[in-house]
Amino acid sequence: MLPGMSTTRIHHHLKAPRSSVYRALLDARAVATWMVPDGMTSHVHEFEPREGGAFRISLTYDAPTEAGKTTAHTDTHHGRFVKLVPDEQVVETTEFETSDPALQGEMRITFTLTDAEDGGTDLVAVHEGLPSVVSPSDNELGWRMSLEKLARYVESPASA
Repeated sequence: MLPGMSTTRIHHHLKAPRSSVYRALLDARAVATWMVPDGMTSHVHEFEPREGGAFRISLTYDAPTEAGKTTAHTDTHHGRFVKLVPDEQVVETTEFETSDPALQGEMRITFTLTDAEDGGTDLVAVHEGLPSVVSPSDNELGWRMSLEKLARYVESPASA
């Protein structure tokens, strides 16, 4: 990890099989639904769920008083899928689209899925290389909100 960078690590239990969770990590419609903190909306511009495949996503604040990292109210990030191990792991790199040097730089996000005793899935999400100007506690809160939405998404009968 680079100096001044931080890492967010979150464990989340989902009452769904690993295959369902893995599919939700690599489905553009699912990602637009769950990978967005409360108070924001998501737009998936590009999404190629294969190793080396690119993605580009914008998150826009609902409240006009919130400042975005890319434009006035939006955080846009792009990246690529580095490693995909079916039903086990998704590794991606991502970076904010910004002219602010304090927010620039590649980050790595790793989702690791393991079987839980109850037949569900234990997910560990690790977000490495978070710029020092981004609050680690805010980043963790955003991830916790998103993973709660992921749980609702994969635990609903419609996603099975």
